[in-house]
Amino acid sequence: MDRSVSPPVANGTQDAEESNFAPPPGGRGRLMLYATLIVGVLAINAIVLVIGIAAGWWADSAVSLQLIAAIAQVNLLVAVLHRQQWMVSLIGFLATNAPKSLPLAIRWRLAQYYHFGGVHIGAAIAGTLWYVAFLFWIWPAFYDGKADIDDFSAVLATVVVVTMVVMCILSAPDLRTKHHELFEFSHRFGSWTILAIAWANTFALALLHSKEYGHLAYANAVAHSPVFWMLVLTTFFAAWPWILLRRVPISVECPSDHMAIVRLHSKRTPPIGTTRSISRHPLQSWHPFACVPAKAGEDGYRMMISRAGEWTSAFIDNPPSHIWVRGISTPGVANAKRLFNRVLYIATGSGIGPILGHLLTDTQGAKLVWVTRTPRETFGDALVDEITSAQPDAVIWNTRTQGKPDVFEVSYQAFVEAGADAVIIVSNRSVTTDVVSRFERRGVPAFGPIWDS
Repeated sequence: MDRSVSPPVANGTQDAEESNFAPPPGGRGRLMLYATLIVGVLAINAIVLVIGIAAGWWADSAVSLQLIAAIAQVNLLVAVLHRQQWMVSLIGFLATNAPKSLPLAIRWRLAQYYHFGGVHIGAAIAGTLWYVAFLFWIWPAFYDGKADIDDFSAVLATVVVVTMVVMCILSAPDLRTKHHELFEFSHRFGSWTILAIAWANTFALALLHSKEYGHLAYANAVAHSPVFWMLVLTTFFAAWPWILLRRVPISVECPSDHMAIVRLHSKRTPPIGTTRSISRHPLQSWHPFACVPAKAGEDGYRMMISRAGEWTSAFIDNPPSHIWVRGISTPGVANAKRLFNRVLYIATGSGIGPILGHLLTDTQGAKLVWVTRTPRETFGDALVDEITSAQPDAVIWNTRTQGKPDVFEVSYQAFVEAGADAVIIVSNRSVTTDVVSRFERRGVPAFGPIWDS
């Protein structure tokens, strides 16, 4: 049964109340931490650049060339690490298992662990800029009239820089959203191309180094190259998820033409509150979905896939018998609940999927506000009954019969009634930004996915 709430309070009352609450730690703006991480990584690299200029790294020396290449590779290694599933899981585990006795300001920041993508972006941009510096250093040698190994390195470095610049451009939020598959393909195949070229360039630089210092044998020069060992690590981390590639049988139930409930028949059940990417073909596009526990007595786990583009539409209209998974699952935004005593979950439409695992298993106390159109017709009686059984006090707002609400106003009333101390919302970008910022202005910790989470 859907549960409605009394009419939302007027905006004038809301604005008057907001001045009685403390602002969020570190100021306002839900992307502040993400941007701070990007700027922080770039600032560290700028300091290193100043040190390098003072130390004369741009002298005509193979040693200087090795140093610049090593710094570029360090940044790329950091960028790769912060997209590794085990690293994401480690960051999420460490952040969300902090004691609740910590001051609210600290827990508020820890709960924003999903902003870690700022480190990835900052390191990727810095690595690209260091490769540009490497290119400017080595290209003059290309015109010295002598055919040598540095000519080969100059060509390789040029290809790397062009590839990385293209990847950075396609990572821009608007382009990434509009051309997601192009973005994904550019990152996958571009990264593999860069790795292959980096290996070739490392061996070329080692040969150049061994010529400059004749007492060093070539093999010894390779073994003593820091870039070589960083490439070993980078290659391992890039290959690791693919080593765990698996084909999993599935069964699909479609309660409506908008929604598919997928059951993965797997003995490896992911932790509650995690997400993982699936694909119909390993070398084609991958799409992340939340992992939901299976019903009692059933094997495996579930995913909810809603119609939101060509890939999901094809999946719902023509579901496969198997899908591919790789690596391990990673914690979602809603795992921030562990840092608080009682959480209000807010979802609009299919946003119920990423928080469903928490709703069905939360023993700490939680309340749900779900704003959606015709929940039973869209998601099926069985799923709605499962949700209301686990969350009997849930506020389910049917937009077809109750109209379109102010999500914040409905949610704030539920927040007060529930005695919650934090808010987690999964919705579209505009609603998430609005609700999070308005809760924050009232001094309430609020969290929702950002474009890069």
